[in-house]
Amino acid sequence: MIMSEKKMHGYRARLDYILKHNYVVNRLFNWTASSFMRLWGSFISMDNNMVLFSGHTRKYNDSPKALYEYMMAHPEKYGQYKCVWALEDPQNAEVPGNCIKIKADTIQYFMCCLKSKYWITCVNIERGLHFKKKECRYLNTWHGTPFKHIGNDAGVGENNGRKDYNFSSVDYFCYASDYEKNIYMRAFRIREDSMIPTGLPRNDELYNLTTEYVNKIKIRLGLPLDKKVILYVPTWRESTDKGKTCAIKPPIDANKWEKELKDEYIVLFRMHAYTNTLLGIEFNETLRDFSSYPNVNDLFKVADILISDYSASMADYAILERPVICFCYDYEQYRDERGLYVDYEHDMPSGILRTEDEVLEYIKNMDYVKECEKTRVMIKERLIHLGGHATEMCLDKLFEK
Repeated sequence: MIMSEKKMHGYRARLDYILKHNYVVNRLFNWTASSFMRLWGSFISMDNNMVLFSGHTRKYNDSPKALYEYMMAHPEKYGQYKCVWALEDPQNAEVPGNCIKIKADTIQYFMCCLKSKYWITCVNIERGLHFKKKECRYLNTWHGTPFKHIGNDAGVGENNGRKDYNFSSVDYFCYASDYEKNIYMRAFRIREDSMIPTGLPRNDELYNLTTEYVNKIKIRLGLPLDKKVILYVPTWRESTDKGKTCAIKPPIDANKWEKELKDEYIVLFRMHAYTNTLLGIEFNETLRDFSSYPNVNDLFKVADILISDYSASMADYAILERPVICFCYDYEQYRDERGLYVDYEHDMPSGILRTEDEVLEYIKNMDYVKECEKTRVMIKERLIHLGGHATEMCLDKLFEK
């Protein structure tokens, strides 16, 4: 059974790769599948109390999780709704409450899509197709502030990606700044009247933290209270073998990091959800692997410093107004192939650091207070200044009469 699940995941990854890189196949598949879904939907009655949830990488996570748990905590307001979670592994997924758990991207999943009055996701319920019924109400929170090109913007020159992103069926799409709003509308072809200025529901919990609360998380994670925490969260890189693997190989010598940092710091490493192969890093007491830890917000809360590259995590973390370091060892290549919205040299707090020696030196010599201020001014106020009550605002909008 395990092997069949892995094979299924591999087949889907390769199909996604083909659809992303072959325009003709993509168009033919999209038209045929969308037409079938619309025809099928004409025979399925809508359940006015059914809410379909879909998280990032088909897991119980992200803003849909925050929205669902708020609904569960307020039965007086949302108790009449029948919640359905679409998951990669519904049998083993731990989801509180009495929701229905189904396997994502199956016949049952698409039937629930056609039956549900409400859709809540941070990715795409329709999986690139177009079959939403007019009566259906669709909330898409998305899953992070874009630094790298996304959607129809992704790719540069010969590396230009697919141009078929069309979220015009979305009724409500979250944004945290005008910077985000302008990018989303262009990159995903979103209607301006569907844009709602809320921020991300998943980030509400990053506001108003206390030291006592943070220390409780550190203890639960087995982290020493007498050391500072660095969180390293590199984004994913494009597959080089047509979707079979999505690998990353940061130029890091774990022994050097331990030697340079062990007296003052613990370093937590977390891979992106799309990355399935990590090359060249051997973890130790100072550099620890937290890639499988389910709640990245807990890691943000305990981290005194964030190291990243082109990841949206930099904006999420900036809510805390703590130092952000850009370790962009492949900056020119990434910029020229994927494309970037931000001029890292001038618009990011640390500028561009290309080697681990530069990163380690920057950490050891930083003025912490000044770095916190740079994060606030250069990232938070410019890219993600809206937020803190997104969960309530989104649900009020989705279920308003």
